[in-house]
Amino acid sequence: MRIGERVEQLTGGLFTMRVFAAGEIVPALQVMDAVESGTVQCGLTPGYYYTGKHSALAFDTAIPCGFNTRQQISWLYHGGGLDLINSIYADFGIVSFPASSTGGQMGGWFREPIGSLADLNGLRFRIPGIGGEIMARLGATVQVLAGAEIYPALERGAIDATEWVGPYDDETLGFHQIAQNYYYPGWWEAGVTMGLLVSQEAYDDLPAAYQQILRAACAETFSDRLASYDAANPPALQRLVQDHGVIVREFPADLMEAAWRESNAFMEEQASADVTFRTVYESYKAFREVAFPYSSRNELAYQNNVFPRIEAPGMAG
Repeated sequence: MRIGERVEQLTGGLFTMRVFAAGEIVPALQVMDAVESGTVQCGLTPGYYYTGKHSALAFDTAIPCGFNTRQQISWLYHGGGLDLINSIYADFGIVSFPASSTGGQMGGWFREPIGSLADLNGLRFRIPGIGGEIMARLGATVQVLAGAEIYPALERGAIDATEWVGPYDDETLGFHQIAQNYYYPGWWEAGVTMGLLVSQEAYDDLPAAYQQILRAACAETFSDRLASYDAANPPALQRLVQDHGVIVREFPADLMEAAWRESNAFMEEQASADVTFRTVYESYKAFREVAFPYSSRNELAYQNNVFPRIEAPGMAG
């Protein structure tokens, strides 16, 4: 792992981290549990897998119809978001450092095209977290599966559709071999952040200089991972379209409208039910009320005018 490598390099080999592959110590979706129990001292994972521990941990990763990646990291570091998130992790003896990002994710793979919101009714869709909650509200039958379980479930017809990450990772898992309709945008994960969850006790035992080196390695790795996905996803999508016949489609307008409505309604309901969630959501919403209008003018105007001038094959409306 890059974080371990950089920590070792920056300390001249005096601070080393033993890295284990996903699933080697604990099953998928149990990284936070392993850090909390002391089974491991740290682990890289999206916080939204652990909303069962506290619903506001979703903000550590992404919420439906939420920030893009730049806005997310800006809110975490300069909008007070990370302090709020870590106040929740503190209850579990954990501190989190943003350490990786996939950027904006895709909307997923569907066996059949989605012509309107009504086509979600009864559709068996693999999607976790709050995104799954909203998809259920929109009519889908939601299933939560670990990464290794998705392809077999899609292959045998146990699910009709799945989301995962984006073209590079999705191509590797081979979803295009079963489902040819690839949808965008991934409105539930517009800017995904993954944190290095570190045992507070283990972190406190580090010398101050090593604490700062760990923080710096996480921040550097975040930038590197985001840049690597931005470099890898476009050619992967091109391969999926040109070599494998994948059809890239945009979610219909009525589905997107319903997603916005139900996402905001859900967040308001959660805020009414839990004071901690409300505190985090109010910070997030205040930041969004400034960030979205700014981006929708200057940057969006540029993108809408310039980006479409380079045509991409296989893209369907």
